[in-house]
Amino acid sequence: MNKFAELLDRLAYEPSRNNKLRLIADYLRTTPDPERGYALAALTGALSFQHAKPGMIRALIAERTDPVLFELSYDYVGDLSETVALMWPTDPAQKPNTTPSLSEVIETLSTLGKTQLPKQLSRWLDGLDENGRWALLKLVTGALRIGVSARLAKTAAASLGGKEPNEIEILWPGLTPPYAGLFAWLEGRADKPETGDLAPFRPAMLAHAIEETDFSALDPKDFIAEWKWDGIRVQAAAAGSGDSRVTRLYSRTGEDISKSFPDLTEALRLPGSLDGELLIVRDGRVQSFNVLQQRLNRKAVTPKMLTEFPAHLRAYDLLVDGEEDLRDRPFAERRERLAAFVARLNDPRIDLSPAIAFDTWEALTAARANPAEAGAGADAEAVEGVMLKRRDSTYVPGRPKGPWWKWKRDPFTVDAVLMYAQRGHGKRSSYYSDYTFGVWKNGESGDELVPVGKAYFGFTDEELLQIDRFVRNNTIERFGPVREVTHQPEKGLVFEVAFEGLQRSTRHKSGVAMRFPRISRLRWDKPPREADRIDTLEAMLSKIESGRGVAPIPPRAAKKAKNA
Repeated sequence: MNKFAELLDRLAYEPSRNNKLRLIADYLRTTPDPERGYALAALTGALSFQHAKPGMIRALIAERTDPVLFELSYDYVGDLSETVALMWPTDPAQKPNTTPSLSEVIETLSTLGKTQLPKQLSRWLDGLDENGRWALLKLVTGALRIGVSARLAKTAAASLGGKEPNEIEILWPGLTPPYAGLFAWLEGRADKPETGDLAPFRPAMLAHAIEETDFSALDPKDFIAEWKWDGIRVQAAAAGSGDSRVTRLYSRTGEDISKSFPDLTEALRLPGSLDGELLIVRDGRVQSFNVLQQRLNRKAVTPKMLTEFPAHLRAYDLLVDGEEDLRDRPFAERRERLAAFVARLNDPRIDLSPAIAFDTWEALTAARANPAEAGAGADAEAVEGVMLKRRDSTYVPGRPKGPWWKWKRDPFTVDAVLMYAQRGHGKRSSYYSDYTFGVWKNGESGDELVPVGKAYFGFTDEELLQIDRFVRNNTIERFGPVREVTHQPEKGLVFEVAFEGLQRSTRHKSGVAMRFPRISRLRWDKPPREADRIDTLEAMLSKIESGRGVAPIPPRAAKKAKNA
Protein backbone atom coordinates (compact mmCIF):
# COMPACT_ATOMS: atom_id res chain seq x y z
CA MET A 1 0.00 0.00 0.00
CA ASN A 2 2.87 2.37 0.73
CA LYS A 3 4.28 2.00 -2.79
CA PHE A 4 0.87 2.72 -4.30
CA ALA A 5 0.50 5.71 -1.98
CA GLU A 6 3.85 7.04 -3.16
CA LEU A 7 2.72 6.69 -6.78
CA LEU A 8 -0.50 8.63 -6.14
CA ASP A 9 1.39 11.35 -4.28
CA ARG A 10 3.91 11.84 -7.09
CA LEU A 11 1.18 11.82 -9.75
CA ALA A 12 -0.82 14.43 -7.86
CA TYR A 13 2.09 16.88 -7.96
CA GLU A 14 3.40 16.06 -11.45
CA PRO A 15 2.10 18.49 -14.12
CA SER A 16 3.74 16.82 -17.15
CA ARG A 17 1.74 14.22 -19.06
CA ASN A 18 4.88 12.43 -20.23
CA ASN A 19 6.24 12.26 -16.70
CA LYS A 20 2.93 10.88 -15.46
CA LEU A 21 3.15 8.18 -18.14
CA ARG A 22 6.68 7.35 -17.07
CA LEU A 23 5.73 7.13 -13.38
CA ILE A 24 2.81 4.78 -14.05
CA ALA A 25 4.78 2.61 -16.49
CA ASP A 26 7.69 2.29 -14.04
CA TYR A 27 5.30 1.28 -11.28
CA LEU A 28 3.58 -1.34 -13.44
CA ARG A 29 6.92 -2.67 -14.66
CA THR A 30 8.45 -3.10 -11.20
CA THR A 31 5.39 -4.17 -9.18
CA PRO A 32 4.31 -7.83 -9.13
CA ASP A 33 0.85 -9.26 -9.75
CA PRO A 34 -1.81 -8.82 -8.45
CA GLU A 35 -0.70 -5.55 -6.83
CA ARG A 36 -0.10 -3.74 -10.13
CA GLY A 37 -3.37 -4.98 -11.58
CA TYR A 38 -5.36 -3.52 -8.71
CA ALA A 39 -3.40 -0.28 -9.02
CA LEU A 40 -4.30 -0.09 -12.72
CA ALA A 41 -7.94 -0.73 -11.84
CA ALA A 42 -7.86 2.12 -9.33
CA LEU A 43 -6.27 4.53 -11.81
CA THR A 44 -8.85 3.70 -14.49
CA GLY A 45 -11.85 3.97 -12.17
CA ALA A 46 -12.67 0.28 -12.45
CA LEU A 47 -13.11 -0.19 -8.69
CA SER A 48 -16.08 0.72 -6.52
CA PHE A 49 -16.90 -0.18 -2.95
CA GLN A 50 -20.55 -0.14 -2.04
CA HIS A 51 -20.31 0.68 1.65
CA ALA A 52 -17.32 3.05 1.71
CA LYS A 53 -19.16 6.38 1.86
CA PRO A 54 -17.81 9.80 2.92
CA GLY A 55 -20.37 9.90 5.74
CA MET A 56 -18.86 6.78 7.30
CA ILE A 57 -15.37 8.30 7.16
CA ARG A 58 -16.62 11.48 8.80
CA ALA A 59 -18.16 9.38 11.57
CA LEU A 60 -14.84 7.58 12.14
CA ILE A 61 -12.83 10.77 12.51
CA ALA A 62 -15.52 12.24 14.78
CA GLU A 63 -14.85 9.36 17.21
CA ARG A 64 -11.13 10.19 17.32
CA THR A 65 -11.00 13.99 17.26
CA ASP A 66 -12.98 17.01 18.32
CA PRO A 67 -15.83 17.43 15.78
CA VAL A 68 -15.58 21.23 15.79
CA LEU A 69 -11.82 21.10 15.19
CA PHE A 70 -12.40 18.64 12.34
CA GLU A 71 -15.02 20.86 10.68
CA LEU A 72 -12.73 23.87 10.92
CA SER A 73 -9.83 21.87 9.49
CA TYR A 74 -11.98 20.41 6.72
CA ASP A 75 -13.20 23.89 5.82
CA TYR A 76 -9.59 25.06 5.56
CA VAL A 77 -8.15 22.03 3.70
CA GLY A 78 -11.21 21.43 1.50
CA ASP A 79 -10.51 17.72 0.90
CA LEU A 80 -12.00 15.01 3.13
CA SER A 81 -9.31 12.37 2.55
CA GLU A 82 -6.45 14.79 3.16
CA THR A 83 -8.05 16.24 6.29
CA VAL A 84 -8.70 12.84 7.87
CA ALA A 85 -5.25 11.55 6.90
CA LEU A 86 -3.57 14.50 8.63
CA MET A 87 -5.77 14.49 11.73
CA TRP A 88 -6.03 10.74 12.38
CA PRO A 89 -4.52 10.16 15.87
CA THR A 90 -2.73 6.82 15.73
CA ASP A 91 -2.11 4.72 18.81
CA PRO A 92 1.33 3.03 18.75
CA ALA A 93 -0.06 0.25 20.93
CA GLN A 94 -2.62 -0.63 18.26
CA LYS A 95 -0.30 -0.35 15.28
CA PRO A 96 -0.10 -3.72 13.43
CA ASN A 97 3.21 -5.42 12.68
CA THR A 98 2.85 -4.84 8.92
CA THR A 99 1.06 -2.29 6.80
CA PRO A 100 -1.70 -3.65 4.54
CA SER A 101 -0.93 -4.28 0.89
CA LEU A 102 -3.08 -2.84 -1.89
CA SER A 103 -4.26 -6.35 -2.78
CA GLU A 104 -5.23 -7.05 0.82
CA VAL A 105 -7.23 -3.83 1.03
CA ILE A 106 -9.16 -4.41 -2.19
CA GLU A 107 -9.85 -8.10 -1.61
CA THR A 108 -11.00 -7.42 1.93
CA LEU A 109 -13.24 -4.52 0.91
CA SER A 110 -14.97 -6.73 -1.66
CA THR A 111 -16.06 -9.19 1.04
CA LEU A 112 -16.77 -7.02 4.09
CA GLY A 113 -20.30 -6.15 5.10
CA LYS A 114 -21.49 -2.66 5.98
CA THR A 115 -21.23 -3.20 9.73
CA GLN A 116 -17.73 -4.70 9.55
CA LEU A 117 -16.17 -2.01 7.37
CA PRO A 118 -15.71 0.83 9.92
CA LYS A 119 -13.59 -1.23 12.33
CA GLN A 120 -11.46 -2.67 9.54
CA LEU A 121 -10.91 0.76 8.02
CA SER A 122 -9.87 2.09 11.44
CA ARG A 123 -7.31 -0.70 11.79
CA TRP A 124 -5.83 0.12 8.40
CA LEU A 125 -5.66 3.82 9.22
CA ASP A 126 -3.84 2.96 12.46
CA GLY A 127 -1.26 0.97 10.51
CA LEU A 128 -0.43 3.54 7.84
CA ASP A 129 1.43 6.82 7.79
CA GLU A 130 -0.15 10.10 6.63
CA ASN A 131 0.53 9.45 2.95
CA GLY A 132 -0.76 5.89 3.20
CA ARG A 133 -3.93 7.01 4.99
CA TRP A 134 -4.56 9.63 2.29
CA ALA A 135 -4.14 7.05 -0.49
CA LEU A 136 -6.37 4.53 1.33
CA LEU A 137 -9.19 7.03 1.74
CA LYS A 138 -8.86 8.21 -1.86
CA LEU A 139 -9.06 4.59 -2.97
CA VAL A 140 -12.12 3.57 -0.96
CA THR A 141 -14.11 6.70 -1.82
CA GLY A 142 -13.25 6.44 -5.53
CA ALA A 143 -12.15 10.08 -5.76
CA LEU A 144 -8.47 9.98 -6.69
CA ARG A 145 -8.38 13.41 -8.40
CA ILE A 146 -4.70 13.15 -9.32
CA GLY A 147 -4.87 14.34 -12.91
CA VAL A 148 -4.73 10.88 -14.49
CA SER A 149 -7.39 9.78 -16.97
CA ALA A 150 -8.28 6.16 -17.66
CA ARG A 151 -6.85 6.59 -21.16
CA LEU A 152 -3.51 7.79 -19.76
CA ALA A 153 -3.25 4.78 -17.42
CA LYS A 154 -4.05 2.37 -20.25
CA THR A 155 -1.46 4.08 -22.45
CA ALA A 156 1.15 3.50 -19.75
CA ALA A 157 0.15 -0.18 -19.54
CA ALA A 158 0.35 -0.56 -23.33
CA SER A 159 3.91 0.78 -23.30
CA LEU A 160 5.04 -2.30 -21.33
CA GLY A 161 4.66 -4.40 -24.46
CA GLY A 162 5.08 -1.78 -27.15
CA LYS A 163 1.35 -1.98 -27.94
CA GLU A 164 -0.99 0.72 -29.15
CA PRO A 165 -3.38 2.11 -26.50
CA ASN A 166 -6.33 1.30 -28.77
CA GLU A 167 -5.49 -2.40 -28.48
CA ILE A 168 -5.98 -2.10 -24.72
CA GLU A 169 -9.18 -0.10 -25.19
CA ILE A 170 -10.72 -2.79 -27.38
CA LEU A 171 -9.93 -5.53 -24.86
CA TRP A 172 -10.76 -3.51 -21.75
CA PRO A 173 -14.55 -4.00 -21.45
CA GLY A 174 -14.09 -7.79 -21.23
CA LEU A 175 -11.28 -7.69 -18.65
CA THR A 176 -11.55 -7.77 -14.86
CA PRO A 177 -9.03 -6.81 -12.14
CA PRO A 178 -6.28 -7.69 -11.42
CA TYR A 179 -5.67 -8.19 -15.19
CA ALA A 180 -3.11 -11.00 -14.89
CA GLY A 181 -3.85 -12.17 -18.44
CA LEU A 182 -3.42 -8.65 -19.80
CA PHE A 183 0.02 -8.23 -18.23
CA ALA A 184 1.07 -11.71 -19.36
CA TRP A 185 0.23 -10.71 -22.95
CA LEU A 186 1.94 -7.32 -22.67
CA GLU A 187 5.12 -8.98 -21.39
CA GLY A 188 5.06 -11.67 -24.09
CA ARG A 189 4.30 -14.54 -21.73
CA ALA A 190 0.87 -15.40 -23.18
CA ASP A 191 -1.45 -14.83 -26.13
CA LYS A 192 -3.84 -11.88 -26.31
CA PRO A 193 -6.71 -12.32 -23.80
CA GLU A 194 -10.02 -13.55 -25.15
CA THR A 195 -13.16 -12.12 -23.54
CA GLY A 196 -15.60 -14.70 -24.89
CA ASP A 197 -18.52 -12.24 -24.83
CA LEU A 198 -20.93 -12.76 -27.74
CA ALA A 199 -22.21 -9.16 -27.68
CA PRO A 200 -19.37 -7.12 -26.17
CA PHE A 201 -19.06 -3.39 -25.75
CA ARG A 202 -16.68 -1.81 -28.22
CA PRO A 203 -14.97 1.38 -26.98
CA ALA A 204 -16.65 4.46 -28.42
CA MET A 205 -15.12 6.96 -30.81
CA LEU A 206 -15.59 10.58 -29.71
CA ALA A 207 -15.41 13.95 -31.42
CA HIS A 208 -13.51 17.18 -30.76
CA ALA A 209 -15.30 20.51 -30.49
CA ILE A 210 -14.81 22.69 -33.53
CA GLU A 211 -14.32 26.44 -33.65
CA GLU A 212 -15.16 28.55 -36.66
CA THR A 213 -11.49 29.36 -37.21
CA ASP A 214 -10.84 25.68 -37.92
CA PHE A 215 -12.92 25.72 -41.13
CA SER A 216 -10.17 27.19 -43.25
CA ALA A 217 -8.14 24.00 -42.84
CA LEU A 218 -10.97 21.65 -43.81
CA ASP A 219 -12.48 20.75 -47.19
CA PRO A 220 -16.29 20.34 -47.06
CA LYS A 221 -16.12 17.56 -49.67
CA ASP A 222 -14.17 15.37 -47.22
CA PHE A 223 -16.98 15.33 -44.63
CA ILE A 224 -20.45 13.99 -43.99
CA ALA A 225 -22.60 16.05 -41.62
CA GLU A 226 -25.46 14.88 -39.43
CA TRP A 227 -27.46 16.26 -36.52
CA LYS A 228 -26.24 15.99 -32.95
CA TRP A 229 -29.27 14.91 -30.91
CA ASP A 230 -30.07 15.77 -27.30
CA GLY A 231 -30.05 12.28 -25.78
CA ILE A 232 -27.36 9.97 -24.48
CA ARG A 233 -24.82 8.13 -26.61
CA VAL A 234 -25.33 4.36 -26.56
CA GLN A 235 -24.17 1.22 -28.28
CA ALA A 236 -26.60 -1.59 -29.13
CA ALA A 237 -25.15 -5.06 -29.68
CA ALA A 238 -26.81 -8.34 -30.68
CA ALA A 239 -25.48 -11.80 -31.48
CA GLY A 240 -26.91 -15.23 -32.19
CA SER A 241 -30.48 -16.09 -33.06
CA GLY A 242 -33.54 -17.71 -31.57
CA ASP A 243 -33.21 -18.83 -27.96
CA SER A 244 -29.47 -18.23 -28.06
CA ARG A 245 -29.83 -14.59 -29.11
CA VAL A 246 -27.96 -12.11 -26.88
CA THR A 247 -28.87 -8.41 -26.94
CA ARG A 248 -27.35 -5.60 -24.91
CA LEU A 249 -27.54 -1.84 -24.66
CA TYR A 250 -24.46 -0.04 -23.36
CA SER A 251 -23.81 3.53 -22.27
CA ARG A 252 -20.94 5.46 -23.84
CA THR A 253 -18.61 4.24 -21.09
CA GLY A 254 -19.60 0.57 -21.41
CA GLU A 255 -22.16 0.27 -18.62
CA ASP A 256 -24.82 -2.33 -19.42
CA ILE A 257 -28.20 -0.52 -19.28
CA SER A 258 -30.23 -3.20 -21.05
CA LYS A 259 -32.58 -3.83 -18.09
CA SER A 260 -33.80 -0.23 -18.23
CA PHE A 261 -34.70 -0.48 -21.93
CA PRO A 262 -36.19 -3.92 -22.71
CA ASP A 263 -38.41 -2.35 -25.38
CA LEU A 264 -35.34 -1.30 -27.33
CA THR A 265 -33.37 -4.53 -26.98
CA GLU A 266 -36.40 -6.37 -28.40
CA ALA A 267 -35.92 -4.43 -31.63
CA LEU A 268 -32.37 -5.79 -32.14
CA ARG A 269 -33.40 -8.81 -34.17
CA LEU A 270 -30.31 -8.92 -36.39
CA PRO A 271 -26.74 -9.66 -35.24
CA GLY A 272 -24.57 -6.56 -35.25
CA SER A 273 -23.45 -3.55 -33.26
CA LEU A 274 -24.92 -0.07 -33.65
CA ASP A 275 -23.62 3.25 -32.36
CA GLY A 276 -26.28 5.89 -31.85
CA GLU A 277 -28.30 8.20 -29.62
CA LEU A 278 -30.86 7.01 -27.09
CA LEU A 279 -33.98 9.18 -27.24
CA ILE A 280 -37.60 9.18 -26.17
CA VAL A 281 -39.86 9.53 -29.20
CA ARG A 282 -43.54 10.11 -28.46
CA ASP A 283 -46.21 10.85 -31.04
CA GLY A 284 -43.52 10.94 -33.69
CA ARG A 285 -41.47 13.67 -31.97
CA VAL A 286 -38.23 13.56 -30.03
CA GLN A 287 -38.81 14.55 -26.41
CA SER A 288 -36.57 16.64 -24.17
CA PHE A 289 -33.66 15.25 -22.21
CA ASN A 290 -35.52 15.61 -18.90
CA VAL A 291 -38.17 13.20 -20.25
CA LEU A 292 -35.43 10.69 -21.11
CA GLN A 293 -34.10 11.00 -17.55
CA GLN A 294 -37.20 9.27 -16.28
CA ARG A 295 -36.10 6.07 -18.00
CA LEU A 296 -32.45 6.22 -16.94
CA ASN A 297 -31.07 4.15 -14.04
CA ARG A 298 -34.40 2.44 -13.36
CA LYS A 299 -34.12 -0.90 -11.62
CA ALA A 300 -37.63 -1.87 -12.70
CA VAL A 301 -39.53 -0.72 -15.79
CA THR A 302 -43.32 -0.87 -15.61
CA PRO A 303 -45.62 -1.43 -18.62
CA LYS A 304 -46.99 2.07 -18.09
CA MET A 305 -43.51 3.54 -18.35
CA LEU A 306 -42.85 1.64 -21.58
CA THR A 307 -46.00 3.19 -23.01
CA GLU A 308 -45.52 6.74 -21.76
CA PHE A 309 -41.76 6.92 -22.39
CA PRO A 310 -41.03 4.76 -25.47
CA ALA A 311 -37.30 4.31 -26.08
CA HIS A 312 -35.82 5.00 -29.49
CA LEU A 313 -32.38 4.53 -31.05
CA ARG A 314 -31.26 6.99 -33.71
CA ALA A 315 -28.36 5.17 -35.37
CA TYR A 316 -25.12 6.98 -36.22
CA ASP A 317 -22.76 4.16 -37.16
CA LEU A 318 -22.51 0.42 -37.80
CA LEU A 319 -19.57 -1.23 -36.05
CA VAL A 320 -20.40 -4.87 -36.73
CA ASP A 321 -22.66 -6.33 -39.43
CA GLY A 322 -23.45 -9.95 -38.62
CA GLU A 323 -20.03 -11.26 -37.65
CA GLU A 324 -18.11 -8.80 -39.82
CA ASP A 325 -16.21 -6.08 -37.94
CA LEU A 326 -16.51 -2.83 -39.93
CA ARG A 327 -14.49 -0.50 -37.71
CA ASP A 328 -11.52 -0.50 -40.09
CA ARG A 329 -13.75 0.49 -43.04
CA PRO A 330 -14.21 4.15 -44.10
CA PHE A 331 -17.13 5.96 -42.50
CA ALA A 332 -18.84 6.54 -45.85
CA GLU A 333 -18.95 2.79 -46.43
CA ARG A 334 -20.10 2.09 -42.86
CA ARG A 335 -22.93 4.58 -43.27
CA GLU A 336 -24.15 2.90 -46.46
CA ARG A 337 -24.07 -0.45 -44.65
CA LEU A 338 -25.88 1.18 -41.70
CA ALA A 339 -28.72 2.41 -43.90
CA ALA A 340 -29.19 -1.10 -45.30
CA PHE A 341 -28.98 -2.66 -41.82
CA VAL A 342 -31.65 -0.33 -40.39
CA ALA A 343 -33.88 -1.05 -43.39
CA ARG A 344 -33.56 -4.80 -42.75
CA LEU A 345 -34.46 -4.32 -39.10
CA ASN A 346 -37.61 -2.54 -40.23
CA ASP A 347 -38.56 -1.47 -36.72
CA PRO A 348 -39.96 2.00 -35.85
CA ARG A 349 -37.91 2.03 -32.64
CA ILE A 350 -34.64 2.25 -34.61
CA ASP A 351 -34.01 4.70 -37.43
CA LEU A 352 -31.11 6.30 -39.31
CA SER A 353 -29.80 9.68 -38.25
CA PRO A 354 -30.32 11.81 -41.37
CA ALA A 355 -27.41 13.44 -43.14
CA ILE A 356 -27.35 17.20 -43.70
CA ALA A 357 -27.01 18.35 -47.30
CA PHE A 358 -24.31 21.00 -47.68
CA ASP A 359 -21.56 21.88 -50.12
CA THR A 360 -20.00 24.90 -48.39
CA TRP A 361 -19.25 25.84 -44.81
CA GLU A 362 -21.65 28.75 -45.18
CA ALA A 363 -24.47 26.33 -46.00
CA LEU A 364 -23.64 24.17 -42.97
CA THR A 365 -23.49 27.27 -40.75
CA ALA A 366 -27.00 28.21 -41.90
CA ALA A 367 -28.26 24.66 -41.23
CA ARG A 368 -26.78 24.68 -37.73
CA ALA A 369 -28.48 28.00 -36.99
CA ASN A 370 -31.87 26.86 -38.28
CA PRO A 371 -32.23 23.06 -38.18
CA ALA A 372 -36.01 23.23 -38.71
CA GLU A 373 -35.51 24.53 -42.25
CA ALA A 374 -32.52 22.27 -42.92
CA GLY A 375 -34.28 18.95 -42.56
CA ALA A 376 -34.75 18.41 -38.82
CA GLY A 377 -38.39 19.50 -39.06
CA ALA A 378 -40.52 18.99 -35.95
CA ASP A 379 -37.49 17.60 -34.07
CA ALA A 380 -35.47 20.80 -34.49
CA GLU A 381 -35.67 21.68 -30.77
CA ALA A 382 -34.00 18.33 -29.97
CA VAL A 383 -30.94 19.21 -32.07
CA GLU A 384 -27.83 20.17 -30.08
CA GLY A 385 -25.78 21.01 -33.14
CA VAL A 386 -24.08 19.15 -35.97
CA MET A 387 -21.50 16.39 -36.27
CA LEU A 388 -18.80 16.39 -38.95
CA LYS A 389 -17.21 13.06 -39.86
CA ARG A 390 -14.51 12.48 -42.44
CA ARG A 391 -15.69 10.16 -45.18
CA ASP A 392 -12.50 8.11 -44.94
CA SER A 393 -12.36 7.91 -41.11
CA THR A 394 -12.10 4.52 -39.43
CA TYR A 395 -13.76 3.89 -36.07
CA VAL A 396 -11.01 4.45 -33.50
CA PRO A 397 -11.52 4.29 -29.71
CA GLY A 398 -11.02 7.50 -27.78
CA ARG A 399 -10.95 11.05 -29.10
CA PRO A 400 -8.50 11.29 -32.02
CA LYS A 401 -8.19 14.82 -33.35
CA GLY A 402 -9.17 15.28 -36.96
CA PRO A 403 -11.61 12.56 -38.06
CA TRP A 404 -14.72 13.67 -36.13
CA TRP A 405 -15.84 17.12 -35.03
CA LYS A 406 -18.84 18.35 -33.07
CA TRP A 407 -20.20 21.83 -33.54
CA LYS A 408 -22.88 22.66 -31.00
CA ARG A 409 -25.52 25.30 -31.42
CA ASP A 410 -24.94 28.53 -29.53
CA PRO A 411 -25.88 28.02 -25.86
CA PHE A 412 -28.51 29.94 -23.94
CA THR A 413 -27.09 32.73 -21.78
CA VAL A 414 -28.41 34.75 -18.85
CA ASP A 415 -26.87 37.16 -16.38
CA ALA A 416 -27.14 35.75 -12.85
CA VAL A 417 -25.93 36.88 -9.42
CA LEU A 418 -23.48 34.92 -7.28
CA MET A 419 -25.23 33.84 -4.05
CA TYR A 420 -23.14 31.04 -2.47
CA ALA A 421 -19.64 29.64 -2.89
CA GLN A 422 -18.08 26.39 -1.71
CA ARG A 423 -14.51 25.16 -1.61
CA GLY A 424 -13.36 22.93 -4.41
CA HIS A 425 -11.51 19.62 -4.23
CA GLY A 426 -8.04 18.43 -5.14
CA LYS A 427 -5.97 21.26 -6.60
CA ARG A 428 -8.85 23.67 -5.96
CA SER A 429 -9.23 22.79 -2.29
CA SER A 430 -7.76 26.17 -1.27
CA TYR A 431 -10.22 28.16 -3.39
CA TYR A 432 -13.92 28.84 -3.41
CA SER A 433 -14.64 27.46 -6.85
CA ASP A 434 -18.15 25.93 -6.74
CA TYR A 435 -20.73 28.66 -7.25
CA THR A 436 -24.49 28.88 -6.81
CA PHE A 437 -26.15 31.74 -8.66
CA GLY A 438 -29.66 33.12 -8.98
CA VAL A 439 -31.95 35.49 -10.85
CA TRP A 440 -34.50 38.01 -9.63
CA LYS A 441 -38.10 37.15 -8.82
CA ASN A 442 -41.02 39.12 -7.38
CA GLY A 443 -41.39 38.25 -3.70
CA GLU A 444 -43.72 39.29 -0.90
CA SER A 445 -41.39 42.10 0.14
CA GLY A 446 -40.13 43.03 -3.32
CA ASP A 447 -37.48 41.54 -5.57
CA GLU A 448 -35.57 38.53 -4.27
CA LEU A 449 -32.94 36.23 -5.73
CA VAL A 450 -33.83 32.57 -6.33
CA PRO A 451 -31.15 29.97 -7.17
CA VAL A 452 -31.27 28.55 -10.69
CA GLY A 453 -28.01 26.61 -10.97
CA LYS A 454 -24.48 25.75 -9.88
CA ALA A 455 -21.24 25.83 -11.86
CA TYR A 456 -17.61 25.10 -11.17
CA PHE A 457 -15.96 25.64 -14.56
CA GLY A 458 -15.82 28.02 -17.49
CA PHE A 459 -13.46 30.55 -15.91
CA THR A 460 -9.69 30.99 -16.20
CA ASP A 461 -7.19 30.54 -13.38
CA GLU A 462 -6.86 34.31 -13.11
CA GLU A 463 -10.64 34.72 -12.89
CA LEU A 464 -10.76 31.99 -10.22
CA LEU A 465 -8.42 34.10 -8.08
CA GLN A 466 -10.62 37.15 -8.62
CA ILE A 467 -13.81 35.31 -7.66
CA ASP A 468 -12.16 33.69 -4.64
CA ARG A 469 -10.98 37.11 -3.44
CA PHE A 470 -14.49 38.51 -3.87
CA VAL A 471 -15.99 35.63 -1.87
CA ARG A 472 -13.55 36.07 1.03
CA ASN A 473 -14.06 39.84 1.15
CA ASN A 474 -17.86 39.75 0.84
CA THR A 475 -18.96 36.81 3.00
CA ILE A 476 -22.08 37.58 5.04
CA GLU A 477 -22.87 34.10 6.41
CA ARG A 478 -21.22 30.69 6.76
CA PHE A 479 -22.81 27.25 6.56
CA GLY A 480 -20.01 24.75 7.10
CA PRO A 481 -17.86 24.81 3.93
CA VAL A 482 -20.37 27.08 2.17
CA ARG A 483 -20.21 30.86 2.25
CA GLU A 484 -23.08 33.17 1.46
CA VAL A 485 -21.87 36.35 -0.23
CA THR A 486 -23.30 39.81 -0.63
CA HIS A 487 -25.99 39.85 -3.30
CA GLN A 488 -27.83 43.12 -3.04
CA PRO A 489 -29.24 45.05 -6.01
CA GLU A 490 -26.31 47.48 -5.93
CA LYS A 491 -23.55 45.23 -4.58
CA GLY A 492 -22.55 41.77 -5.72
CA LEU A 493 -20.95 39.80 -8.55
CA VAL A 494 -22.77 39.05 -11.80
CA PHE A 495 -21.93 36.03 -13.97
CA GLU A 496 -22.88 35.53 -17.57
CA VAL A 497 -23.97 31.91 -17.42
CA ALA A 498 -24.11 29.69 -20.50
CA PHE A 499 -26.22 26.52 -20.48
CA GLU A 500 -27.55 23.92 -22.90
CA GLY A 501 -31.18 23.71 -21.81
CA LEU A 502 -33.81 24.14 -19.12
CA GLN A 503 -36.20 21.87 -17.32
CA ARG A 504 -38.83 22.26 -14.66
CA SER A 505 -37.74 21.26 -11.17
CA THR A 506 -39.62 20.97 -7.89
CA ARG A 507 -36.30 20.88 -6.03
CA HIS A 508 -35.42 24.46 -6.93
CA LYS A 509 -37.20 27.45 -5.43
CA SER A 510 -37.17 29.04 -8.85
CA GLY A 511 -39.01 26.07 -10.35
CA VAL A 512 -36.42 25.62 -13.12
CA ALA A 513 -33.01 23.98 -13.43
CA MET A 514 -30.28 24.49 -16.02
CA ARG A 515 -28.58 21.76 -18.00
CA PHE A 516 -24.75 21.91 -18.17
CA PRO A 517 -24.34 25.45 -16.79
CA ARG A 518 -20.91 27.07 -16.87
CA ILE A 519 -19.50 30.53 -16.24
CA SER A 520 -19.18 32.27 -19.60
CA ARG A 521 -17.67 35.52 -18.31
CA LEU A 522 -17.53 37.79 -15.27
CA ARG A 523 -19.69 40.92 -15.48
CA TRP A 524 -17.81 43.32 -13.22
CA ASP A 525 -19.38 46.07 -15.33
CA LYS A 526 -22.97 45.16 -14.44
CA PRO A 527 -24.67 45.83 -11.07
CA PRO A 528 -26.74 42.92 -9.71
CA ARG A 529 -30.02 44.84 -10.17
CA GLU A 530 -29.50 44.54 -13.96
CA ALA A 531 -29.21 40.73 -13.88
CA ASP A 532 -31.94 38.69 -15.55
CA ARG A 533 -35.29 37.79 -14.00
CA ILE A 534 -37.01 34.44 -13.68
CA ASP A 535 -39.44 35.62 -16.37
CA THR A 536 -36.60 35.36 -18.91
CA LEU A 537 -35.98 31.72 -18.05
CA GLU A 538 -39.70 30.94 -17.99
CA ALA A 539 -40.03 32.34 -21.50
CA MET A 540 -37.10 30.20 -22.71
CA LEU A 541 -38.60 27.11 -21.10
CA SER A 542 -42.05 27.73 -22.56
CA LYS A 543 -40.53 28.01 -26.01
CA ILE A 544 -38.63 24.74 -25.54
CA GLU A 545 -41.74 22.93 -24.29
CA SER A 546 -44.02 24.27 -26.99
CA GLY A 547 -41.48 23.27 -29.63
CA ARG A 548 -41.40 19.67 -28.47
CA GLY A 549 -44.83 19.20 -26.96
CA VAL A 550 -43.24 18.43 -23.60
CA ALA A 551 -45.31 17.93 -20.47
CA PRO A 552 -43.88 19.09 -17.12
CA ILE A 553 -42.10 16.41 -15.08
CA PRO A 554 -44.28 14.91 -12.32
CA PRO A 555 -42.85 15.92 -8.89
CA ARG A 556 -42.04 12.35 -7.87
CA ALA A 557 -40.33 11.59 -11.17
CA ALA A 558 -38.36 14.82 -11.01
CA LYS A 559 -37.05 13.86 -7.59
CA LYS A 560 -35.86 10.49 -8.80
CA ALA A 561 -34.51 11.57 -12.18
CA LYS A 562 -30.74 11.31 -12.46
CA ASN A 563 -28.45 13.14 -14.83
CA ALA A 564 -26.57 10.65 -16.97
